[in-house]
Order: sequence, then C-alpha cells, then structure tokens
Amino acid sequence: MFSIVLIVKGGSQLQSSLLRTNEELLQIYERHVNTVYRICFMFMKNRPDTEDMVQNTFIRLMKDKTVFQSEEHEKAWLIRTATNLCKDHFKHWWSKTVGFNHVTEEAVEQPINIDGVLKKVMELPAKYKAAMYLYYYEGYSTVEIAKILEKDPSTVRGYLHTGRKLLKMEMEGDFE
Repeated sequence: MFSIVLIVKGGSQLQSSLLRTNEELLQIYERHVNTVYRICFMFMKNRPDTEDMVQNTFIRLMKDKTVFQSEEHEKAWLIRTATNLCKDHFKHWWSKTVGFNHVTEEAVEQPINIDGVLKKVMELPAKYKAAMYLYYYEGYSTVEIAKILEKDPSTVRGYLHTGRKLLKMEMEGDFE
C-alpha cells in the first residue's frame, strides 16, 4: 500500500488517510484552519505552540475514522479535538517545567492584531473563554457549545453569565 503526501500552506504535509482523499483533507483544512487556529491560540497564546496544536488536530483528523454528517459536525469535531489537545498539552509534566534561563517567545514575539474585546475574552479563565468565544465569535448556541465542551447547557449558560460579568468588570476598569 502506498500513501500520497500533499504539501499545504507553510510546508506542512497532509497524508491521505484510509477514509479521506487528499482533496477531501485539503477542503476540510481550508474550510476550518482559521477556526482551529483561533481556538488553539486561545489556549497556547503564542504562534509556534498554536501551529503545533493546529497540525496535531489535523493529524488526528487524518487518523480518525469518524464519518461527519455535515460541515457543522466536522467543525464541532475539530473544535473539540483542538480544545482537548491544547488542554492535554498543559497536563504533561514537560510543559510545566521551565529552565532557569528559559525565555518565552512571547517576550520577543509581536502580538497578533486582535480587537480589544477579543483580547479581554482571551484573558478570561479557560472555561469562560471557550464558552464566550464559541458563542460570540463562532455563533454557536448554548446547546451546541454544551455538546462541544461536553458540559450541561445550563453550565454553559452559567459560564457565559459569569464570563460576561468578568468581562464587564474588566472593561469598566479600563475606562477609569
């Protein structure tokens, strides 16, 4: 058996899987790469780690045998996978250890140009940040977010309520 390798933006390679052709993988990638990138950036907060998580998300897609019922199902699967991969990244012992002379790239990297409100949303605790982003920036309903985050819809509504309160307090603090 042989594999076809497809080079995509940035020099990354997509290798055809048993269920999806290179063309299908490329279409999925082009449809959802920006969303997956934004989700990963919310957690990772720097370009190199974000790009690694985006790549890992699409590698997971290539290995997965899920048959998607729609583009929304596909998008929800990618968001859930990206979220889990980012959370798992911070659970590993090696991500918690920092050398004495270690300097993060955040210190020298230019910030990505995002609006002020989104920047404040990104600074919220993870559970509020994910719910707020999916609701306001991706347009998901609370029921859809609950499925993606594997939480009860009332919990998601609570996250949104608390997230809005925290955001309001933060925004009012900026005007004083």
